[in-house]
Amino acid sequence: MIINKDTFKFNPNINPAKFLWKFLKTESASGVLLIISSILAIMLANSELSSYYYSLKNSYISIGFNDFYIKETAHHFVNDGLMAIFFLVIGLELKREMISGQLSSVKKVLLPGVAAVGGMAIPALVYLYINLDNPLATSGWAIPTATDIAFSLAVLAVLGTRVPISLKIFLLSLAIIDDLGAVLVIALYYTSDISTGYLLSAFGVFMILMWLNFNNVKNVSIYLIGGLFLWYCILHSGIHTTIAGVILAATIPFTIKETNISPLRFLEEKLHTFSGFIILPLFAFFNADIDLDSLSFKSLSNPVPLGIMLGLLIGKPVGITLITYLSVKIKLCSLPKELNYYDILGVSFLCGIGFTMSLFINTLAFPESINAVSFGQEYSKSGIFFGSILSGILGYVLLRLKLKPKSNEILENE
Repeated sequence: MIINKDTFKFNPNINPAKFLWKFLKTESASGVLLIISSILAIMLANSELSSYYYSLKNSYISIGFNDFYIKETAHHFVNDGLMAIFFLVIGLELKREMISGQLSSVKKVLLPGVAAVGGMAIPALVYLYINLDNPLATSGWAIPTATDIAFSLAVLAVLGTRVPISLKIFLLSLAIIDDLGAVLVIALYYTSDISTGYLLSAFGVFMILMWLNFNNVKNVSIYLIGGLFLWYCILHSGIHTTIAGVILAATIPFTIKETNISPLRFLEEKLHTFSGFIILPLFAFFNADIDLDSLSFKSLSNPVPLGIMLGLLIGKPVGITLITYLSVKIKLCSLPKELNYYDILGVSFLCGIGFTMSLFINTLAFPESINAVSFGQEYSKSGIFFGSILSGILGYVLLRLKLKPKSNEILENE
């Protein structure tokens, strides 16, 4: 049915449980929960309850038996364990799109592909230029290259029916490729000393899982059990554990011959809600503990947060829009008919919402042992906060002014 302005009047017959379920199915719901979790973390970290918050954050969780035993803080359990599941979902989504979706052909992938390259390269260059005088701080170059899919899609969803489908597809495809770039950066740059033995063990597990794939084994539980061993080996190999999620996704069969069953789609559907509504809010809760005393525009005089903020706020839109323009100009790719460069500029600002992904890379770039006077995790968070907030506001305002509703409809409800 069509909902007009009269529909927004209070209806006492609305079922609260049904309303909540419909809300949780919307694109913006995950982003809303991220915001709530982040605000809660900031409030607790800056209140009299901060000791309880940090006690919870640093409390230990033990899992395993005999030689397969892991003891980590709740903070690291989320970052090293649950985030691997998040990247598994990203990997499943990427594989599906490459086989049957928006990334299934060279023509489809070119436009968001070149835009993603520009959206990663220019922010990194902006950050490095500002931090050239501090070699140790340059390890944070990848922080402003990230895009938070949940937040950017949530802002776009608020614009409702005025957003053309081609613009949504462009943002989603760009964000997926951006996440793939983040995975490669983590694997190639943010790694510690490599353990050859565990790395070979991880490769062995991967080959077994691929053998199961080629033999049309459809039982998802078998792949997940193998994924646990894969994660354990990668955890001790020196490579960050999030890579285990992406590698596992590559082994999950897309479809099983003769039955047309899709284990990949089944697993993606089962994990998508858990990832968006449990993992990401938990990650935000344990990583968004920004010290409000240091959260001021004055803190941006420090080159690390300044480089991050300008990378997200200026580097992202300049990189995406400029590279897109040049690629279209030399006929490498073409814009969809209903889009123009103003639309691309608006979306490129939304890609500057780095938030959770930037916070995650921040923990890799500046370990907790590094918190020098001129740089460190706490200094970086202010740049991520200001850069993401300002990018989101500018992106929303630009698209809100440009895009008009397709009709007098305010909202369409099935």
